[in-house]
Amino acid sequence: MTRQQAVEAAIRDCRERVNEAIQEDLPINRPERLYEASRYLLEAGGKRLRPTILLLAAEALEGVSPGEEAYRSFPSRTGDPVDVLAAAVSVEIIQSFTLIHDDIMDDDDVRRGVPAVHREYDLSTAILAGDTLYSKAFENMLETGTPPDRSVRALSELATTCTEICEGQSLDIDFEGREAITPDEYLEMVELKTAVLYAASASIPAVILGYDDAVDPLHSYGLDVGRAFQIQDDLLDLTTPTEKLGKQRGSDLVEGKQTLITVHARDQGVDVEGLVPSDSVEAVTEREIDEALARLEDAGSIQYARRTAQELVESGKHHLQTLPDNEAHALLADIADYLIEREY
Repeated sequence: MTRQQAVEAAIRDCRERVNEAIQEDLPINRPERLYEASRYLLEAGGKRLRPTILLLAAEALEGVSPGEEAYRSFPSRTGDPVDVLAAAVSVEIIQSFTLIHDDIMDDDDVRRGVPAVHREYDLSTAILAGDTLYSKAFENMLETGTPPDRSVRALSELATTCTEICEGQSLDIDFEGREAITPDEYLEMVELKTAVLYAASASIPAVILGYDDAVDPLHSYGLDVGRAFQIQDDLLDLTTPTEKLGKQRGSDLVEGKQTLITVHARDQGVDVEGLVPSDSVEAVTEREIDEALARLEDAGSIQYARRTAQELVESGKHHLQTLPDNEAHALLADIADYLIEREY
């Protein structure tokens, strides 16, 4: 089995475990419509990368090979069993909450190849579904069975992460109205909007399992690979076919979103605002996106974004050196590479 196949197998295994746990931890209660809307995106798919990182970090810390121990009763440094799967479900629930509200703010029609929650249901139900998921994530984190002091630390990490995600989203909206931003401003925005949830996913296992010395290195790993993930997402928005992407290719460019690609292109003298003649996602053509992509490649902006993502991944893998040398450790490093090699 190649390393890429091992990564894909680990992601697939963790995804199956998390999907089963979502059914248990987020049941359909009354009112049914609210909970159906809350689970709608969770059931629509998703790679479950954040909970995968959480589960693998737990395995790396304890030196437990995948599948060797039940995640619901995971060994810890203190000797008490901990439900790390409950924590994994929490971070995935937070991810789904952010997607619902992002789609509302962006007025997007499609997510994961299905109608967005506010399109499938209605705006009010979608807002309530997102709020419900936000609350349920904290409820679930309380179910890990870790000692109270560690439970409080995990909840504090999750709360801080949610605040930072909102700050990042606010910056992203603010940047759309600005003519130019710097690469550092962009990286700060994606750290808050995207990377902090990866950082929480990686570090929370160290908190609840009692590995205090690993909390900061794993948090730093998550920040670096999370920023790289977002840069790759920006690249995929331009390079991945619409049907595979699950939304209109080039939509970020049409909507005027600031990305590391456009930041660099503007610095090279490219008229970013004039790259795409169409002024709406519905009207843009594949040919217009292809022509814009060619301009960005000529400016070196695509290569610049890819190089930056690679540097962040290498930095992230460096932070893993404090972990025990085992298969889960290796998979965490390989997943970092996977985040910038994936095609969708």
